[in-house]
Amino acid sequence: MVTSQSAKNMVTIFGAFAIGAVNTLYLYPTFLMETYYGLVIFLLATSNLLMPLMAFGIQHTIIKFFSSYTDSEQQDRFLSTAILLPLAVILPTSLLALWAHDGLIAWISAKNPIIESYAWVILLVAIATGYFEVFYAWARVQFQSVVGNVLKEIFPRATVFILMFCVMLEILSKEDFVWWLTGAYFLRLFLMILYAFSLHRPRWTFVLPDNFKSVLSYAVFIIVSGSAASLLLDIDKFMIPQKEAIEFTAFYAVAVFIATIVEVPGRALFQILNPLMAKAINENQTDEIQSLYQKSSINLLVFSGWLFLLINLSIHSFYEMIPQKEYAGAVWVVLIVSFAKLFQMSFGCGPAILANSKFYKITLPFSLAMGLSVYFLNDVLIDRMGINGAALSTLIVLVFFTILKVMYIRQKTGTQPYTFKSIQLLAWIVVLFVAFNFLQWELNPLLSIVLTSLMVTVVYFTAVVIFGFSPELNRWLKRRS
Repeated sequence: MVTSQSAKNMVTIFGAFAIGAVNTLYLYPTFLMETYYGLVIFLLATSNLLMPLMAFGIQHTIIKFFSSYTDSEQQDRFLSTAILLPLAVILPTSLLALWAHDGLIAWISAKNPIIESYAWVILLVAIATGYFEVFYAWARVQFQSVVGNVLKEIFPRATVFILMFCVMLEILSKEDFVWWLTGAYFLRLFLMILYAFSLHRPRWTFVLPDNFKSVLSYAVFIIVSGSAASLLLDIDKFMIPQKEAIEFTAFYAVAVFIATIVEVPGRALFQILNPLMAKAINENQTDEIQSLYQKSSINLLVFSGWLFLLINLSIHSFYEMIPQKEYAGAVWVVLIVSFAKLFQMSFGCGPAILANSKFYKITLPFSLAMGLSVYFLNDVLIDRMGINGAALSTLIVLVFFTILKVMYIRQKTGTQPYTFKSIQLLAWIVVLFVAFNFLQWELNPLLSIVLTSLMVTVVYFTAVVIFGFSPELNRWLKRRS
């Protein structure tokens, strides 16, 4: 089940990134131009900062607690309560936004006045995305992640693709594009609700589950730690327009989009692995926990390392294909952020262990420290190094705190994700990166990308198979030989 759904999720995410590549590298720069592209990135990034608050941490709460209930009545009480809890934040936050409307808008649009007309998009998308994550978690605890993954990864990118063509054909204006995209997030939420209910429709009740106090305590805790953690993901896209022209947000977003392809294997695997890890922890299956931890680490390092090489060895050719040459100024952002993501992927399902174990409260100080660190580093480094400074902040924080988390889990459980093969594999990635950097093609950019990718793939996976870095990959190949 893990292999099957992870493979389907990976295909889905690669498909989403393919559509996203067309949007990011061609449609956005050509038809929205830098100003409106930067605006869209800012609005979506800021809504992502609010999303954990709007969801009330319920998406993580469902995954942690659902498998702990042994009878359907308690499950139904739990799910009924889970749907209502986010309203405890959404309603007062909306009222506060109405009351403080003028002051908030003046603050976020001080450097770039274009933001003023679209400020409500931030709250609306945050609400739609927050509830989407709740119902996506609903499907995942039924061990059905593929449809939700399609809605999460492909649907918004396909929507942008369609809407962008409407802008190109002048059916929509650039201003209309923003509002239609907002509506698409609510359509996605509606489709996710229908699918979640098709998998499991609870008998609605207003009776709280017996362990409601524990559920509420966990949700409140996750809301704080999740909000702090989201700072790491999107605070840079929020802070850049406060310090630079909004166009630089577009340059940075393209580079980060390219770099985050490295985490595609993790995003595919974690959709199904996290509920399995929660189940193993709830049932105290120590051997299964350790097995999932180490297997996820080495396999993610294998596939994320391959993507890291493909991206960074072809990045100059990628930028040659973008008509607007200003975007190429972010080439260092790609290398810095992609390495940060590679290191993060090597942690495997460590985050799931922290979030679902009895040590979950440690996620709060970790998340707060990471969020504050990246904020203050951005504040200093963006002023000194521009968007490269934002990338460097991400790298420093991810590497430092990933090491701390590995050490913490090892101290508490005696397990760690790394083996000697992890070191060998990382050394092989570095050797190939250095060696292929000396190889320069005087060819069409697309042909250069294809040739480099083919050569790297053959050499890389030949070594992976020969040295047995991934026993799971070797067994899979043996079954098909």
